[in-house]
Amino acid sequence: MRMTRLPGIHHDANCVVVMGEASSLLIDAGTSWYQQLQVERIIGVLGEGQAPEHLLLTSRRFPFAGGAAHFVETWPDLSPMVGEDGVAALETGDFFSTWANRYDSDMPSVVATPVHDGEVIALGDGGVQAVALPGHAPEAMGFLVDDRSIAVVGGVLPRADLPARLDLPGASPVAHRDSLLRLQSLQLQSLVPMRGPAIRGMKHVEEVLQRHLDHFDAVLADDGRRPKGWPRPAPSALWLTPLSPWPLDEREADDA
Repeated sequence: MRMTRLPGIHHDANCVVVMGEASSLLIDAGTSWYQQLQVERIIGVLGEGQAPEHLLLTSRRFPFAGGAAHFVETWPDLSPMVGEDGVAALETGDFFSTWANRYDSDMPSVVATPVHDGEVIALGDGGVQAVALPGHAPEAMGFLVDDRSIAVVGGVLPRADLPARLDLPGASPVAHRDSLLRLQSLQLQSLVPMRGPAIRGMKHVEEVLQRHLDHFDAVLADDGRRPKGWPRPAPSALWLTPLSPWPLDEREADDA
C-alpha cells in the first residue's frame, strides 16, 4: 500500500490518500471551501481515470467532512463512511453539530454509512482498520494504516503542540482522555494529526501523546475548565493554544 498526505488548506484537515493493489480510499475531505482544488490534488495522486472507493471520515465536523458531498458528485460510486453517531448529522446537513455555523457556512448534506470500531476496509495488499476515538466528537474515529503502525487520528490530536478544544457539541473530556490512552497503547510508529506533518518515531509519538494526556488530566482535575491564562480560541478553531508554547518538531516544509 502507498499513503500520501495532502496538507490541509487554511481551515481544512489533512486529507490522506491510501492506494492498494485492488482499490484506494480517502481519509477526510476538508471543508467545502477548497473542495474542487482538493479533488484536483487527489486526481494528481491517483491518476486520471482512477476513482477512490471509500471516503473515511474521522468525524462529522466541517474541517473533516465539509467537502464530502462534492467528492460524491465527482466520484458517484464513492462510499462515505463515518462513526454511527455522525450519520444523521451529515445526512441532514446539521450546521450546528458539524461546526459549519462557526465558519458562516452551510453544511452540504451527504449520505454516509456507519463504520464501526475494528472494521477493516480491504485494499488488496492490506487494509485500513477503524479505531473508535470518541471525545472531541461522539463518532470520532482514527484509521490504522500499513500493518497498524500508522494512525490517521483527525481531531483527537489537532497538532503536536495544540490540544483539542472540547466545548463542542457532544464532546466529552473523559472520553477524549480515554481515546488518547488507547492511541498510546497501540505503540504507533507514526501518527497523522488533524493539521501538519506526521509525528514520526515511536518514542516521539509517545512523548506527544503523554503531553496531551497530562494536559487533559489537569483539565479534568479542574472540572473541565480551560487552563488559566490560555487565550480564548477563535470561534472556528477546534484546538486550544497553550499560554507557553508546546514543542513542535514537525514543520510543513519537512513533510509536504
